[in-house]
Amino acid sequence: MSAAADARAGALFAHHALLPQGWRRDVLLEWNVHGDLTSVAPDTARTAQTAQAAQAEYVLPGMVNLHSHAFQRALAGLTERAGSASGKAAGKSADSFWTWRELMYRFAGRITPAQIEAIAAQLYAECLRHGYTAMCEFHYIQRDVDGAPYARPAHTAERIAAAARQTGIGLTLLPVLYAHSGFNEQPLIEAQRRFRSDPEFVLRVVEALEGLRGPQLEVGAAPHSLRAASMAQVRELAQALPAGRPLHIHIAEQQLEVDQCLQATGRRPVDYLFDEMPVDARWCLVHATHLSASEVARIAASGAVAGLCPTTEANLGDGLFPLEAFLQAGGRFGIGSDSHVSHSPVEELRWLEYGQRLLHRRRNIAVTDRQRDVATLLWQRALQGGAQASGRRLGALQPGSRADLLVLDAGHPNLDGAAPGEVPGRLLFCGNDNLVRDVLAGGAWVVRDGRHVAQEEIARDYKMALRALRAA
Repeated sequence: MSAAADARAGALFAHHALLPQGWRRDVLLEWNVHGDLTSVAPDTARTAQTAQAAQAEYVLPGMVNLHSHAFQRALAGLTERAGSASGKAAGKSADSFWTWRELMYRFAGRITPAQIEAIAAQLYAECLRHGYTAMCEFHYIQRDVDGAPYARPAHTAERIAAAARQTGIGLTLLPVLYAHSGFNEQPLIEAQRRFRSDPEFVLRVVEALEGLRGPQLEVGAAPHSLRAASMAQVRELAQALPAGRPLHIHIAEQQLEVDQCLQATGRRPVDYLFDEMPVDARWCLVHATHLSASEVARIAASGAVAGLCPTTEANLGDGLFPLEAFLQAGGRFGIGSDSHVSHSPVEELRWLEYGQRLLHRRRNIAVTDRQRDVATLLWQRALQGGAQASGRRLGALQPGSRADLLVLDAGHPNLDGAAPGEVPGRLLFCGNDNLVRDVLAGGAWVVRDGRHVAQEEIARDYKMALRALRAA
């Protein structure tokens, strides 16, 4: 049964809720059967009517996960063994993103559509339990195991959409353009056979998904990277995609990628993209780790979102995004869990800040002149950037937005007696217990008392998928 099917009109009386203008007291939140907030009324008198509504002490908007490769959830924890010492002695490169990618390719080469759906459902349920209420799925396993197209071009994307419906999470599906193995249009290698696509293929997938679009699902597209798609192909896809749909791209994740781009084009990746394309607010530049000062300024001025994935970027040894300079330039960012070594927005935001502290050897980096509280800035800015990157009405407790919200566990010792302004700091920087108690996504209660409403069924299917993969 789909968790989304449980959406119905409802109300919640929050003693403290984080609204766009800040924390407010005695907020009555109401939503309709379509899962949209219809009224957000602070300073509401406590009456017999409000007493009948569900009650909560601390309420936050649900977080957006703007970058996901769902199938990689099944790889988490299985790639943390170093290559052989003899290999290094023979002159082979040390473990890196590129050696991890070889392991990921082997896994991607044999996974079935049914397994993709089961793994995605497990991931999405976990993300909901930790406070994500929406995902952006960067989806590139689009062909059969032998590289042949499926009878329905959107077959595996439809499986991702089914997992989102089962769990109740909001979804932005991003079919991926993946045509080359490297700069200068190098042909794909055998391990990339399931990813092969061109603009025409991606647009067929987008068209096939049209009937699934609705309040809980949007469809955009994603050129995988400048090494995997020519600039002509990127331009063709961007121009043909319906107006306003989100466009995501991996960019400048690894220093080697920057070096290869310089060698092939004479320009760094972000400069190359901006020189050739009108990059604007519908773009999400994922990672953008290795930037020059001028590239920082160009991204910030464009209105595009930097899609940051600190736990994956740390796990893969990518590097640290120049957050301080980006904030000073007025840049927009959101967070994603990417390879899913973590499923928690708390961990992403915490390590976004901690990485900067280690880089600059100072404390409290993610602040501006107007917002001096680190945790509040991180949560609110990630909400805004994630909502923009999703192409959906998210990220704020206000009428017209989706009814996506988190009820925190006010009885937990970490929140005991907390003033509202202290809540974000205690949530992000006070240990690893999950403080999310209940989750509303699109007007449906999908998590209650820390458990997803379909947790056992989803976990059973996930375990069966893993057993089959191990036996393959």
